[in-house]
Amino acid sequence: MTAADDTAPGEWERFDTKRRLLRFGLVLVVLGATVASWRALDVRYVYIETAPENIADLFGRMYPPDAAYAGEIVDPMIQTINIAVIGTVLALLLAAPVAYISARNTTPNRATHALGTVIVAGSRSIHSLIWGLVFVIVFGTGVLAGILAVAFRSIGFIAKLLSEEIEEIDAAATEAIRATGGSELDVLIYGILPQIKPALAGISVYRWDINVREATITGFVGAGGIGVELQNSIGAFRWDAVLTILIAILIVVVASESISAYVRRKVR
Repeated sequence: MTAADDTAPGEWERFDTKRRLLRFGLVLVVLGATVASWRALDVRYVYIETAPENIADLFGRMYPPDAAYAGEIVDPMIQTINIAVIGTVLALLLAAPVAYISARNTTPNRATHALGTVIVAGSRSIHSLIWGLVFVIVFGTGVLAGILAVAFRSIGFIAKLLSEEIEEIDAAATEAIRATGGSELDVLIYGILPQIKPALAGISVYRWDINVREATITGFVGAGGIGVELQNSIGAFRWDAVLTILIAILIVVVASESISAYVRRKVR
C-alpha cells in the first residue's frame, strides 16, 4: 500500500493517481474483451427465450424419479467410486517422480525440469473425456479405460501441487542429512517426505473427491461406471431413470466432498 503522491499532507489514499488509472484501464480492457468474445460467439437469443419452456418440459418428463430403477444403479455407482479410488492411487504413484523433477530445488538439471513441466502441462490440458476416448480406443470399453483416464488426467494436478510444496520445504533439514553422509534417497525419505506429508494427504483426498465426478463423466464415452448407465438412459429417453441417476450422483458427490473436507481438516 502506498500513499498518493498528489494528496495533501496528512491525507492518505491506497493508490496514487497513476495506479488508479492503470487499474481502471485494465478493467476496461477486460470488459472490452468480454464483450468482443460474446459478440464473436454469435449467441442465438431465440434459444434463450424458449429455454424456460424447454426446461419445464424436461423436468415434467423426469419427475417423479424411477425409484424401482435405483437398485439397478448400485453396482455401477460402486464401480464409479472404485474407478476414482484406483485412478487416484495410480496417479499418485505416477505423479510423485514428476513432482520431484518439476520442483526447482530437487530436479537434477534443466532438462528434467523441462520434462516435468511438459508432463504437468500435457496432463492438465487434456480433458478426462479425451483421455477416456483414447483409452477406450486402445483397451476397449470398461473400467480399465476409466481408471487410466482418471489417472492420466490427475497426474498434472497432483504433480503441480506437490512440486510447489517441495519448493517450500525447509532446506536446512535436507542439507543436514547430506552433511552427515546421507544419500539422495535418505534426503527424500527423511528430509522431504516428512515436510510434505500433510500436503500429500490433503491433495490426495481432494483429488479423489474430484475424480468421483471425473469417473462419472468418462462413462459417457464407455469408460465404465455410472456414466454408462446415464448415457444409456438419455439415449433411451428414460428421463425418470435419468433423474434417479442424477440424484444418486448428487448423494455420492456430497458424501465425497464431506469426507474430503474432514480429512483435509485433520491433516492440517
